[in-house]
Amino acid sequence: ASGVAQASRADGRPQVLLWADSFTNNFSPDVGKAAVRVLEGAGYEVLIPGKPVCCGLTWISTGQLDSARKILRSSVETLKEYAEQGIPIVGLEPSCTGVLRSDSIELLGRAVAEQVASATHTLAELLAKTPDYEAPSLEGTTVVAQPHCHHHAVMGWSPDAALLEGAGASLQKLGGCCGLAGNFGVERGHYEVSVAVAEQQLLPAVRAAAADAVVLADGYSCRTQLEDLSERKGIHLAQLLAEKLPAK
Repeated sequence: ASGVAQASRADGRPQVLLWADSFTNNFSPDVGKAAVRVLEGAGYEVLIPGKPVCCGLTWISTGQLDSARKILRSSVETLKEYAEQGIPIVGLEPSCTGVLRSDSIELLGRAVAEQVASATHTLAELLAKTPDYEAPSLEGTTVVAQPHCHHHAVMGWSPDAALLEGAGASLQKLGGCCGLAGNFGVERGHYEVSVAVAEQQLLPAVRAAAADAVVLADGYSCRTQLEDLSERKGIHLAQLLAEKLPAK
């Protein structure tokens, strides 16, 4: 795979900015910690933004676009400092990553947002472009994967599938939405629809999955839906890979 242009330290390690989005930072810090382990294991020096960087998603999804533009513009300015140095940005929450890759250009214009959008990667995308990266073995691991809707629609999930299958996992990729869809599923009047959507593919699949199968769900919404409506818990790709790394 072709490499990513990156700034490097004197010791030769390329640098990567791990974007600790609001969902990861406040609700799923274990995902962020796992991502640090995976990226360091892949040879990177991991940087974290010096201040909170919010993509404005909750404002976008509720139609408050003026506020979203203000928040997003500030965040793009912060991240641009890294993009200008050739440092790739890794997003962990698919919906937030999708905002940087797509919504930012639509809301702020290409001249303002293109450089950060182009520098932003999912974890699987970055690892696929990392020279000599070899994922830990997933031989004997069955993965039931629920790709987040924004991940599928904006970034594409094929790098994730290639990584998992290349590492030896037996992969069952689900289609469709988990049903929660951010704030939609928790709003009054939407619960029944939310559950009905989850019953189309996600819930039957996890009920049928073997007890030792891994349920992969990078999206915070998807993991929340699983916990609320089933006995299973979803984990992020970063957590799956980190669990298979040699103990320090």
